Amino acid sequence: MSVKPIIGITMGDPAGNGPEITVKALAHTDIYDRCRPIVVGDMKMIEQAARFVNRTDITIHRCEKVSDALFTPGTIDVLHMELIPDTEAFPIGQVSVEGGNAAFQCVRKVIELAMNGEVDATCTNALNKEAMNKALEFYHGENSDGHTHFDGHTEIYATYTGTKKYTMMLAHHDLRVVHVSTHVSLREACDRVKKDRVLDVIRIADKACKDMGIQNPKVAVAGLNPHCGENGLFGTEEIEEIKPAIEAAKAQGINAVGPIPPDSVFSEALGGWYDIVVCMYHDQGHIPLKTVGFVYDRELQTWKAVEGVNVTLGLPIIRTSVDHGTGFALAGKGTSNELSLVNAIDYAIRMTNGQKK
Repeated sequence: MSVKPIIGITMGDPAGNGPEITVKALAHTDIYDRCRPIVVGDMKMIEQAARFVNRTDITIHRCEKVSDALFTPGTIDVLHMELIPDTEAFPIGQVSVEGGNAAFQCVRKVIELAMNGEVDATCTNALNKEAMNKALEFYHGENSDGHTHFDGHTEIYATYTGTKKYTMMLAHHDLRVVHVSTHVSLREACDRVKKDRVLDVIRIADKACKDMGIQNPKVAVAGLNPHCGENGLFGTEEIEEIKPAIEAAKAQGINAVGPIPPDSVFSEALGGWYDIVVCMYHDQGHIPLKTVGFVYDRELQTWKAVEGVNVTLGLPIIRTSVDHGTGFALAGKGTSNELSLVNAIDYAIRMTNGQKK
């Protein structure tokens, strides 16, 4: 019988719904059949979250180190970091330096645990970029290692693992997308569509699918322009940058296909034609994933599903994440949907098991 992987889960910004989602997700006792989860965060905030979601039947177990964890259904192990001294005074649902620092410290700690081999994979709840960067500036040189700005989780992971070539993958079940660029302006994103970068992302996408146990992944590469440029009529990036990258990937034995018009590639991928889609910029990949993963019930006026998973590829460690924000407006209400975190944990397990094969 194989040893179940240890998954380190950050609580996210404590002012958001991350702690509540964490409690709800780990109330799914079947998760413990597949992995050994441990939360990295402030025990007091997790206890408060358990009250918010009316799960006071669950025991919150304080750990000083990973080896203290019990990994027992009905008990949530928390690697305690003294981050929020006074939970009663801490402002839920608001941007704060204290919340941003707590979220950042949890991420930095879980990366350290993974790099040291104490956890097999990491899974992150959402942080608020404004709060985090206010905290980095406030604690410059003290709690931030001198860093005063990060665009988000991906860049934090890249920095603290020393990774130069990486990309974001979003997934909703078997629909997966990766990006040539993410958090830059659309104008700059077009300038970043270069052969070397496109080829790097194709390689990363191929390896990610293989790490998940897909033996011969089919990698679709989207075009940048309408109709893939119509042979240069609407743009030349496909001719000058994207096609050469695809040909280079094929020469390396990668089953890459394209460029494929962006308005059709995702419906084809949903139909099972491809295992992953290489997208040229942020919204090209995010919009289709969030359209299928975020389902709103008009009649009940509530979210039926918020299920996307965010995975950082190219790192020496595994990182998956929820594909939504901090949910400040929902914090403290106990109504947040935990499926995205459940799916993110499942993806972390899948990737860990795939790499062991």
